[in-house]
Amino acid sequence: MKMSKTQIKEIMAEKAIFIVFIILLIGIIIVEPKFLSFNNFRNIFAQSSTKIIIALAAGMVLVVQGVDLSTGRMIGLAAVVFASLVQAPEYAYRMYPGLKQMPIIIPLLIVMLICLAFGAASGLAVAIFKVPPFIATLGMQLILYGISSIYFDRPPYGAQPIGGISPSVTNIATGSIGIGEFKIPYLIIIALIVCILCWIMWNKTKFGKYMFAVGGNPEAAKVSGVNVIKTQVMVYALAGMMYAIAAALEVARIGSASNTTGNGYEMDAVAACVIGGVSLSGGIGSVGGIVVGVLIFTVINYGLAFIGVNMYWQYIVKGAIILLAVIIDMRKYTKRK
Repeated sequence: MKMSKTQIKEIMAEKAIFIVFIILLIGIIIVEPKFLSFNNFRNIFAQSSTKIIIALAAGMVLVVQGVDLSTGRMIGLAAVVFASLVQAPEYAYRMYPGLKQMPIIIPLLIVMLICLAFGAASGLAVAIFKVPPFIATLGMQLILYGISSIYFDRPPYGAQPIGGISPSVTNIATGSIGIGEFKIPYLIIIALIVCILCWIMWNKTKFGKYMFAVGGNPEAAKVSGVNVIKTQVMVYALAGMMYAIAAALEVARIGSASNTTGNGYEMDAVAACVIGGVSLSGGIGSVGGIVVGVLIFTVINYGLAFIGVNMYWQYIVKGAIILLAVIIDMRKYTKRK
């Protein structure tokens, strides 16, 4: 069936992000053909791992017509608490000198519960008290930064990066499995598991159906018997738990933590979601799209740095892509109306 010029223009407009990305990728490969290597793409996937988990959490909030500005600061709080509990016993500047080394799962569960509580608090403010998500999570952002800074600036060492992370933790970021030369980092495997679990939850569970129903039309969902308040609170709480997992992986990757860890992560997460097709109007989004959005951003960052493009130009490119993605999303929203 032959398409009209109008239909072709519409398709081109909707796929503009991917067209721009392909043009950039081709340009990078022309400038530096060595970019097309297995090691490079393995590094890109590894760098994307924690970002994918963060973006999936932020994406859930966007699906229910919310936005979470506290993402970065929640990751920061989880990171300093987790790091303080997994320092090596022989490290001279331990925050808790008498603390015995625990299995990694215990500190992870602790920070997951902490972030669950703060996420649920944001959800309650939005769902019950009808505070706009922007304001609710902005307030939570400040609260979390204050708490993490107080915790981080504890005597006797003051505001020093929390280092000396146990090798059993850092090995998660540096380790890999494979045969011979073909190795897959643990970070990629963890991100893949999270993606699969999220896909199942979004597409095959009652909670996932409720999440999209609430995001599409809260009033219609309520009339249909969906507990809108419970769904919204659960989304924010679950997002908090996912931020905690990402924070633990960031500590493993960086090998330390401070109260600035996670700063600005919320902007990258939202941008990746929008590029991946999650609507700012709610009710639309997919796990695959979010993963693609994160990978596009990572490839752009890694690729432009690989060919030596000035960092300031990288900001311009990223900003232009974000604006283009939002324009496309708003066009789709206007059509739906």
